[in-house]
Amino acid sequence: MVIPVHDVNPARRTPWVTYALLAANFVVFVFFTPGVAGSLTGSGGSLAEFCHLQAFLDQYAAVPRELIHHRMPRLVPTGGTGVGPQGPGCLVGPPGYDKSPELSVVTAMFLHGGWLHLLGNMLFLWIFGNNVEDRMGHARFLLFYLVCGYAAAYAFALVNSNSGESLIGASGAIAGVLGAYLVLYPKARVWVLVPFLIFLPLRLPAWTVLGLWFALQAAYSSGAGVSQAGTVAYLAHVAGFVVGMLLAWPLKPGTLPPPEPRGILFGRRAR
Repeated sequence: MVIPVHDVNPARRTPWVTYALLAANFVVFVFFTPGVAGSLTGSGGSLAEFCHLQAFLDQYAAVPRELIHHRMPRLVPTGGTGVGPQGPGCLVGPPGYDKSPELSVVTAMFLHGGWLHLLGNMLFLWIFGNNVEDRMGHARFLLFYLVCGYAAAYAFALVNSNSGESLIGASGAIAGVLGAYLVLYPKARVWVLVPFLIFLPLRLPAWTVLGLWFALQAAYSSGAGVSQAGTVAYLAHVAGFVVGMLLAWPLKPGTLPPPEPRGILFGRRAR
């Protein structure tokens, strides 16, 4: 898998919405997500922190069963701990809040399961979001981002309608951004790192980088991937990407092509 680090496609306008989304995701993760303080100090996670996190996710994450059937569970984690027949565990009780499954899709877009999850998503948004926002405009880009996130969440929920697992992360919405970028700027050059004994820097066309990314997501979503497929909503990535492509297609006519790259290309100096 290649790791994108920069694209050769300058934007004409400051991508304020992209910057705001980046900042919001970091703020929510660092200051509002339970357990992050322990990971920063290296103290690890206690049972109390785990139970607090479970209660937090139950309230703010999107749950496929809730999205499709619109039926809240009678018992949810309360954030406290106790000792039962099976030993120490999290206490459960009636929910002390009213949860809107539809709005939980929005809150879930700003929740992440760890630093790697957060940084991976934000890297892709940082590289590809500015140009898509530049082409769409600030307001339309924000609406586009949310629509792709909703499409990704509900596509996953429809296929996993009885699942009670929490669905979190901005991956579905960002996949839509990648799909739009592929439609609008397929020939833009992207600097990537290719792991081959060492990380080799290469400059590849966007259609190669994003096409490979989409092919991997599609393979994993079909069950052809590695065992991690059970913990990552690859189907949501596929759905978000396809919806992003479809929504960006009407904007393709009139989109200015990226500048012709100059400098070093595949180890040689481009003319």
